[in-house]
Amino acid sequence: MPSAFAARSASAAALALAAALLAPPAAAAAQSADVIFTNGRVWTGDDARPWAAAVAVAGDRIVAVGTDAEVASLRGEGTRTIDLGGRFLSPGFIDNHTHFNRAGELLLGINLLQVNDAEGLVAEVRETAARLPEGAWMVGGMWGAYAQWALSSTGREEGRAPPPPFDPDRSLIDPVSDGHPAILWNWDGSKYLANGPALRAAGADCTWEGVECEDGEPSGRLDAAAARRVRAAIPPKTLEQRLAEARVALARLAQHGVTTIFDITPPSQVQVYHELKRRGELTARVNMRLVLDTWDEMRDAGLVEGFGDEWVRYQGLKGFVDGIMGNSTARFYEPYLTTGVPGEWRNASNTGYVTDHGSGMDPPGNMERLVFGADSAGFNPRVHAIGDAAIDSILDIFERVIEVNGPREGRRFAIIHNQVLRGPETAEREARLGIIAEMQPYHTIDDMRWMEERIGERARWAYAFGTLERAGVLLSFGSDWPGTNAAWYTSNPLQGMYAAVTRETLDGTPEGGWFPEEKIDAETALKAYTVNNAWVAGEEDYKGRIRPGFLADLVVLDHDPLEVDPRRLKDVRVVLTMVGGRIVYERPAS
Repeated sequence: MPSAFAARSASAAALALAAALLAPPAAAAAQSADVIFTNGRVWTGDDARPWAAAVAVAGDRIVAVGTDAEVASLRGEGTRTIDLGGRFLSPGFIDNHTHFNRAGELLLGINLLQVNDAEGLVAEVRETAARLPEGAWMVGGMWGAYAQWALSSTGREEGRAPPPPFDPDRSLIDPVSDGHPAILWNWDGSKYLANGPALRAAGADCTWEGVECEDGEPSGRLDAAAARRVRAAIPPKTLEQRLAEARVALARLAQHGVTTIFDITPPSQVQVYHELKRRGELTARVNMRLVLDTWDEMRDAGLVEGFGDEWVRYQGLKGFVDGIMGNSTARFYEPYLTTGVPGEWRNASNTGYVTDHGSGMDPPGNMERLVFGADSAGFNPRVHAIGDAAIDSILDIFERVIEVNGPREGRRFAIIHNQVLRGPETAEREARLGIIAEMQPYHTIDDMRWMEERIGERARWAYAFGTLERAGVLLSFGSDWPGTNAAWYTSNPLQGMYAAVTRETLDGTPEGGWFPEEKIDAETALKAYTVNNAWVAGEEDYKGRIRPGFLADLVVLDHDPLEVDPRRLKDVRVVLTMVGGRIVYERPAS
């Protein structure tokens, strides 16, 4: 039976993209440039000419790279000249892992991760109500996450009782939600809160089981079952609301110099990207990743790897081997010290991801079947694996597929997250098989708070950037933006670079870095956000470097990230972002 993806995505996408097949780069020829950058420190990412002072752009392409004198001949009457004043110019950042639609929801909607009291809740609900489209529901929030994790890895500290849980009622939010129905919950889904408009929309009253009442009126507090019934009353989002969410997410990416994302894309988001493109509003390029068990439907619909154009295309398919470290479900050989169990193999019932379908390890043999099929059809599986047993398991599968299917042009298998290796031999095996390590370095400084408590000395091989790089594994970096129910992951690649280079938290601990032997240098980290990610996507012939004929996707920084004190990397700021020859962000002069 065809899946929802086939009905809602494949056929529609085939029609939408039929006129937009990926084209080769345009020839780098122009009478005069539209924009010339001069007097800069230009890191090109091009081994043939690593450094330059000036770059000329015509249309959406780079047409010249060199000295100021070498590009001066392309200056015409309409050319805008930007004097960089010695500032750093590089290829735009490419983020290897986003959940873009979720980021937009949190930026436009309600984000309560840092809220754990009445004052904070009231302020956030009021601000959210002011920016949401009229009548839109306010959903989620996940209050109390940072308050919980500030105590320690498990929310407990020896000799110290945890603070009382924040347990608000609707008297706090009704006056400030401005008619927006709201259904909110805390970080672990143990508490739910609905306002008056949401209760009325669902028909919820004191006759409902799981609705707390005081003096014959619902307090707004619900149990999980009642909350599900209220959520069932939420109407589908309008296209305009989804576009509004996308716009705020795009603005954040432009501010951080991100010019391409690899997005874990639910089928409903495909329409959003194409509508933004049609309206000329896309300010970052999108490589969409659907889930691995749709490979045959994509094949049958004519959607091959790379199908699309230079703005929106299909690239890679995501599978899942295990869970995550945050809830102790990443799969290890030995049990967690805190739970006594080794974690879980990932299957369609325990993922928590609406985009997962059956792209996991259940039933036995499922992942191997999916990887064999996807590879045979020319797709590149990108498989989530975090624990040491999970990583070894997907390497076993990748190795069998490579041996049985034989050489294939364009094969670029990747392990997503690749968090905890069993040891250096795992890195050597990944290098031998040509497996890409798609990692998100900011995880390092978020997870170091609690990882050793959970897995002990195995944490030595967590986020082993140095070991992987020395073994010859291609490093690919990104963000996992916006994060989890317990943490917000920044979309700022410079903070990701900081994490990989220093292995210190943003406030500088531990001094010298967490397992400092796994640090890498700043240029290696920069390549992992530019040159390497273009190669991962099969876009290395027109993206990821500053070279004539390549896309004019560029970022200007206020300091040279390769020269500043590594501990200052987190403070380097984007001055300008250009995508396809169009400036999509300029930092205000102040």
